Amino acid sequence: MYKKILLPTDGSRNSEKAIVHAATIATDEDAEIVVLNVVDSVYLSGLPEEELITDTEIVLERESKKVTQRVKDIIVEYEEEHGFDPEKLKIKTLTMEGNAADVILKVSEIKEIDMIVMASSGKHMIDRFLLGSVTEKIVRHSKVPVLVIPNNYEIKKDENN
Repeated sequence: MYKKILLPTDGSRNSEKAIVHAATIATDEDAEIVVLNVVDSVYLSGLPEEELITDTEIVLERESKKVTQRVKDIIVEYEEEHGFDPEKLKIKTLTMEGNAADVILKVSEIKEIDMIVMASSGKHMIDRFLLGSVTEKIVRHSKVPVLVIPNNYEIKKDENN
């Protein structure tokens, strides 16, 4: 049913919970996980124009490596207790610049995603009050199912594995 799962992540503690869910579903469905990290371009707007392209590329590459490694670390950490093998998971990574909600929705369509697994909120809690929740926009406008992991959710150890 699900062949491509989009996993938007900002590296926050809450987004780690979504990684475990995405990996579990991908294992059960033999699906590919597309890990997406969005660098908000608002934070890059203060750079001088001549440095913007080079600095943006450096930031995107650095963020991509950091997020990718963190996803892999979390999968390895939970592999034994949740029964998935990180070597068998198909993971692709993507780092893009822009408004997080807009980029997530665009990538979902372009990459023909079947499901989005994401945390209810991440690093930028103040954004919820000023701009509206990224998660809320995804839920309202997504054309595919969205699994939202709430902030207060705690991953329980599976004693049957």
